[in-house]
Amino acid sequence: MTALRIAAQTRALAQPFKQALHTASAIGCDGVQFDARNEVRPAELSETGLRQLRKMLDDLNLRVGSLCFPTRRGYADPTDLDRRVEATITAMKLASQLKARILVCDIGRLPGLVASATSDSVANPETATLTEVLTALGAHGMRLGVQLAAQARFDSFDQVTEFIATLPEGSLSLDLHPASLLAQGHSPLEFVSALGNHIAHVHAVDAVRDFSSGRNLEVELGRGSTDFPALLGQLEEFDYRSWVTIERNGSEQVVEDCANAVKFLRAI
Repeated sequence: MTALRIAAQTRALAQPFKQALHTASAIGCDGVQFDARNEVRPAELSETGLRQLRKMLDDLNLRVGSLCFPTRRGYADPTDLDRRVEATITAMKLASQLKARILVCDIGRLPGLVASATSDSVANPETATLTEVLTALGAHGMRLGVQLAAQARFDSFDQVTEFIATLPEGSLSLDLHPASLLAQGHSPLEFVSALGNHIAHVHAVDAVRDFSSGRNLEVELGRGSTDFPALLGQLEEFDYRSWVTIERNGSEQVVEDCANAVKFLRAI
């Protein structure tokens, strides 16, 4: 397998930001993922601050593999939508300034189609809104050299394929988040098989089903339900060359878990 480009979420390391950069370098990461909403805010980063951040990354031999931009609502929800779109574009600009080519966003639940008396199906208003927003964001991304990698909630893989086909080519790619897929009842392996040509980013995060509570619980990478060697082997068939970002939540030994995750991924 082609050598992986491994990043760590700095926020997942649960350390002050500069210390998290040093930790990511020390545990053998090639890069990092920043949170552009809660961690590195574009409005608060001056030109001087941007230069200092770039120098620190260079000194630690790290790259910014991707940025994530979490939102409270998806892009089909009209509430404060214009402000949310503008903030996303600003995050894209920051990604471009940091030479990151991926912005990971949760676009919300994919709306379906509704029956029509004159045709088999038509887009409902939520679908039209989401399509318009993602087309605009995709156009901005192309100008900036930044690809939108979407996390979404959906009912079937066909629904995702059909929705992407309604957008201009290159407007939207996908983020592979195994723990989120498992929580929705989807197989990560089947996700790659069905949608591998659209995947632009991978989160290395694992989970198991807690049958007593009926919930999925995040666990250390390699100890959950996802077969990562098989998953990465499948991605290789799609010529995947982008980043694999380690995510870890709810651990009392997060740095050790992330260090072990780097070793686990390097050994595949």
